[in-house]
Amino acid sequence: MKQPWFKNWGWIYRPIHPAGWVVTILWLAFSIQIISFMNSRAHSGSDFLYGIFPFVVPAFLMWVWIGSKSSR
Repeated sequence: MKQPWFKNWGWIYRPIHPAGWVVTILWLAFSIQIISFMNSRAHSGSDFLYGIFPFVVPAFLMWVWIGSKSSR
């Protein structure tokens, strides 16, 4: 990879390339969709957290992994 997509920024990665922005926007869109869906179906706070955990956390870890592999 000639040009890095992300720059290390503390514990997370900041997108600096258009491809990095696309990955970040896709991750955010997916997370917002899951959160809004589970918010409409959940009956309690713990029900909400149990509902979003299997989707949002692996997506976040994948985003961090992509950032670590495509950063400076």
